[in-house]
Amino acid sequence: MKQFVRLLSGGDLRSAGKSNDAVLKVRNEDDFDELFKCLSYKDKLVRMRAADAIEKITLKYPSYLFNHKADLMDLCCTVTEKKLKWNFALMVTRLDLTDNEKEIVWQRLTGWALDGDESKKVRINSIRAMHAIAERDNFYVKDFELATERVKKENIPSLNARIEMLTHSNSF
Repeated sequence: MKQFVRLLSGGDLRSAGKSNDAVLKVRNEDDFDELFKCLSYKDKLVRMRAADAIEKITLKYPSYLFNHKADLMDLCCTVTEKKLKWNFALMVTRLDLTDNEKEIVWQRLTGWALDGDESKKVRINSIRAMHAIAERDNFYVKDFELATERVKKENIPSLNARIEMLTHSNSF
């Protein structure tokens, strides 16, 4: 973990820093496990950049998350930092969730998507994640439609554009 902490520390909070370098340093699942530990590190900057790197890595290697399912579920339920939320929203869709876990994740994502005080990126990624879940599980299609209708009524162009892209790309 120390090599990743050094790499991800310092600099401007608004910067991704060397999170892309961290992605390149992960060559196997053991390296990934070390990086994942950074999500619990005391420094907010390290946590944020680690989440960014982990989200990028798991696009290609979603199986790396499997051993961290319980930790990621716990983090999703307790996270307060917006930069972690928007990465976690995307990462949880890469897990093989039980029906109970899916319901917990769905409730969290719906809360973030409908919360007008959340950042637009958190809301957009939550909507994307909800769409991904609804694509795989028809049980959530109606809830997705209801949630997106509520968001559309807020008349926020960036959110409405994302919803339109998602709903036109796949009609379930």
